[in-house]
Amino acid sequence: MTSSVPPTVDERDNLIKYVAQQRDTFRYVAHGLTDEQARMQPTAGTLSIGGLIKHIAQMERSWVATVTQTEYQVDYVNGFTMLADETLEGLLADLAKAGEETERALADLDMDHPVPVPDAPWFPKDVENWSVRWVLAHLIEEIARHAGHADIIREFIDGKTMYELQAMADGWHEQYLAMQNNWGGDE
Repeated sequence: MTSSVPPTVDERDNLIKYVAQQRDTFRYVAHGLTDEQARMQPTAGTLSIGGLIKHIAQMERSWVATVTQTEYQVDYVNGFTMLADETLEGLLADLAKAGEETERALADLDMDHPVPVPDAPWFPKDVENWSVRWVLAHLIEEIARHAGHADIIREFIDGKTMYELQAMADGWHEQYLAMQNNWGGDE
């Protein structure tokens, strides 16, 4: 995927592609890491790249379950933790699978389809329903927030930044380096 979402055909396509773009940033930020590096918590907090990838997949599935009114159990205890028996490859594959599940589950729903507001202290009590449109926009916001966390963690691990990692993962690193030299920095 490029850094920009290609032209879209309608609102649903636009929102789904932006969710996919934000989700794809985790493939880039994890590029070239070992399982041990993906478990590292190098900042003052307890977040790791592997833990964030795991959380994003769980969070996305949780919201789809809310939309479709199906059961999904969130692992709040281990939801942000890459466990010893988990691999980065496995977590990335699960994140991709969660994205496919989201697209299938929401493909035929009207964008105004009512989505009940979950009963949690951080959600408003004066709103009865959101919409599929709201949920997709919220997924973009939530994934983007955590992609920023992952960017910072990756820089702590080895100094690499998103565009460099994207160039490496997508095979245009030499072009990136030439452009960076022309710019005089990392843009």
